[in-house]
Amino acid sequence: MKIAHGTLVMAIDGGKMLLMRNAGDVPRPVLETIEEHTAENPRTLLQGTDRPGRSFSRSGPRRSAVGDTDWHEEGEQRFAIDAVDTLSETQAREGGAVIVLAAPSVLGTFRKHCPQALGKSIIAEIDKDVVNLATDDIVKVVTAYEP
Repeated sequence: MKIAHGTLVMAIDGGKMLLMRNAGDVPRPVLETIEEHTAENPRTLLQGTDRPGRSFSRSGPRRSAVGDTDWHEEGEQRFAIDAVDTLSETQAREGGAVIVLAAPSVLGTFRKHCPQALGKSIIAEIDKDVVNLATDDIVKVVTAYEP
């Protein structure tokens, strides 16, 4: 896939987000970092513990267990939603096409909370976790992608 000049590229996983712009041209893309965010999201065990809840049935003596909340997963989803907002604001301000690279689970949350105006400008959604790679390696992943 070719990356036009000015295209926004977002790489995200559950704890880190990179928002970049192609400052180069189509034959030689150069990704320049606009924003970088890292979430403080410790494991669920470190965020709090409690006994699993119990639910009682009104029609008898039966009880049911209620599962624990995964606070770490909740934090990753909140981080992805905040990243969607950041990308939406940047795209509305600067315009242009958008490419999103995300871990598959984060991409699902991204799609669910993506505003319609931003969705129209997305030209590719690549389900790969590349946020910890160098920008040159991210360029290679995008240019090798075929929709």
